[in-house]
Amino acid sequence: MAVTKLLIDEFIVLSKQYPVFDVRSEGEFEHAHIPGAHSLPLFNNAERKIVGTAYKQESKQKAIKIGLKYFGVKMVKMVEAVEQLTEDANTKTVLVHCWRGGMRSAGVAWLLDLYGFKVYTLVGGYKTYRNWVLKQFDLTYPIQIVGGYTGSGKTEVLQELSNRGELVIDLEGLAHHKGSAFGALGQPPQPRQEMFENLLAAQLSDKAVLLTSEKVIWLEDESQRIGEVNIPTIFFKQMREKKVLFLDIPFDERLQYILQGYGKFSKEHLVNAVIRIKKRLGGLETKTAINCLIEDDIMGCFAILLKYYDKGYFAGSQKRENPEQLIHKIPCNSVDAKTNAIKLLQ
Repeated sequence: MAVTKLLIDEFIVLSKQYPVFDVRSEGEFEHAHIPGAHSLPLFNNAERKIVGTAYKQESKQKAIKIGLKYFGVKMVKMVEAVEQLTEDANTKTVLVHCWRGGMRSAGVAWLLDLYGFKVYTLVGGYKTYRNWVLKQFDLTYPIQIVGGYTGSGKTEVLQELSNRGELVIDLEGLAHHKGSAFGALGQPPQPRQEMFENLLAAQLSDKAVLLTSEKVIWLEDESQRIGEVNIPTIFFKQMREKKVLFLDIPFDERLQYILQGYGKFSKEHLVNAVIRIKKRLGGLETKTAINCLIEDDIMGCFAILLKYYDKGYFAGSQKRENPEQLIHKIPCNSVDAKTNAIKLLQ
């Protein structure tokens, strides 16, 4: 079977059906990769540096000779790794890519083809994929924004909408962060910016395929920055121009919800989170909030913080053009995902 080269759009389609193997170094893969891809490094970080240096300072032929020495001893293990994964996926077809669709993917593709796999490679490699990612943010989408002050249970409402067959993208889920000073508590490490963009682009592409004249993509109203990552500017601008369905929930109801979610964390973690927003919260409020924690008055602490975040959310919402026309309040009695999701759909 001959190795088949694919353009990016064809590669994306087939990546939904067959395993994708990224043959760049482990460092390149850890930085960012195609979501769902498996790491199958032809060279490790140190080997890649040696081969690259030889290519630049000596010749292509010298680099190839060095690379072959590294490649030769790895062939059996690489084939066995792919064999195991394809057995689990019940397929003998694989997709392979490197950084620019050059010698690394060609070498691994040759080996897997020789062994009997049907192999596809990506023209232009991961670099082409990144160009595809950035283009997804230029497209226009039918977006519906779910708004609400902190503690409104917006993430749970989005999940309920998803359960009801709506198209939903959980930005905070992709970012592994809830957006506030407490947003990292209980979350896995955040992806790097590039990986966050890859994840978001993949979600947008997947949802776009399912869109109909009656469907929209539901997103939570976010600041552009979610922890350490940023929503791409051009896409964030599109979000800010969309109508916002604002879950208008009483303060005390939201406070109880926040207590249930964050009250379980240690005082040390909570104090550190308060200190992170000290400059914006103000010295007196910071001191009062921390004293509340020390005295086991968790509710008193969160009441101070909730008022702070309410002010910040309101100020941010007013930076939209024509906020009075874009923001539509939906009165809700409590933080109840099912009830509030139904209200949004109505």
